Amino acid sequence: MRQTWRWFGPEDRVTVQTARQAGAQGIVTALHHFPPGKAWTVDEIATRQAQIAVASDAALTWEVVESLPVSEAIKTRSSEWAEHVAAYSKSLEALAESGIRTICYNFMPVLDWTRTDLRAPLPAGGTALRFDLASFAAFDLHILRRPGAEMSYEQDTLAAAEKAAAAMDDTAKKALVHAVIAGLPGAAESWTLDDVRAALGTYSALSPDILRQSHIDFLSEVVPLAERLGLRLCCHPDDPPFPIMGLPRTMSTLADFHEVLGAVDSPAFGATFCTGSLGARPDNDCVAIAKALAPRMHFVHLRNVVRETPGIPCSFIESEHLSGDVDMVGVIEVILTEEARRRAAGREDAEIPMRPDHGHDILTDIDAGAQPGYPAVGRLKGLAELRGVMAALARKAA
Repeated sequence: MRQTWRWFGPEDRVTVQTARQAGAQGIVTALHHFPPGKAWTVDEIATRQAQIAVASDAALTWEVVESLPVSEAIKTRSSEWAEHVAAYSKSLEALAESGIRTICYNFMPVLDWTRTDLRAPLPAGGTALRFDLASFAAFDLHILRRPGAEMSYEQDTLAAAEKAAAAMDDTAKKALVHAVIAGLPGAAESWTLDDVRAALGTYSALSPDILRQSHIDFLSEVVPLAERLGLRLCCHPDDPPFPIMGLPRTMSTLADFHEVLGAVDSPAFGATFCTGSLGARPDNDCVAIAKALAPRMHFVHLRNVVRETPGIPCSFIESEHLSGDVDMVGVIEVILTEEARRRAAGREDAEIPMRPDHGHDILTDIDAGAQPGYPAVGRLKGLAELRGVMAALARKAA
């Protein structure tokens, strides 16, 4: 696997030079200052490429885009749909002209990802990302006060949410709101609870089937272009992989991926295989899903989770890379086998880019202020563990 490292741009407190010291072979980034629906330009892409080259003494390059966001107008088929699809196509053309071939995106409505605690304390010290179902329900029911929210939860969760809300002071409520809206596009500070309510309202009449068809319609427009340009688009799973706040979910299971991949059957379209997102759902067997998606796997996120409650939805915390509920060794073995198959077939994409996704804040990460889930030492620890697995499996296969 090609070992890459996510970098959020010049404002990221974990630098490109840190990525180089960690042994990364390439950089994963995006033009985060461009709002969804606006076309990226060759000049702006070149500026970001130059920043990476200068910071790494030309040792690293921008290899994967994460992400080129799909606007809400595209997801909801609003009046700006055609304009935003055209802008997306222009961005793809600019990336192809700039030599960047792998583009990750997601089709999650409103929220790109959701957690209730961005720095949950760990027993040995340090912190981790966590999703607590009772806390999230407390946000939904008692802070956001979403109409009809009580219909989204079982009775035991409603009771736990009421108890959790009663125990929160103003500081705890503000921290919970900040954690939840951190997954919103753009600066979290720019969103109010009224903004969130309004955004949710645009999906009130959209079923999962309608959202899925919007996804397929979008892909039907941009994938032929991507194929002509020699690009690889890859969709990230829902995170978490179950409905939240009444929003439809369409990329949470293997069946979901099969339906969309089958509808848009092209080598230019595939999956971003994320073990942590898929692994947060107990009926997702990540090894089996990796085997099924292997031929269409264009990018890999390797992280692990421990599910703290049964059922769907559930609470979960992000674990060390080799100690969670996902069989990480089994997943990596599947991916290495797929790479060997591609090499034998002479495929240009035989080496699949991966990155160590997320990591605990440990040692000097603590209070360093890095992007939640993206510390320096915690990710390096995860990458080192994953490298060990890859080396052992490679020797076994030799």
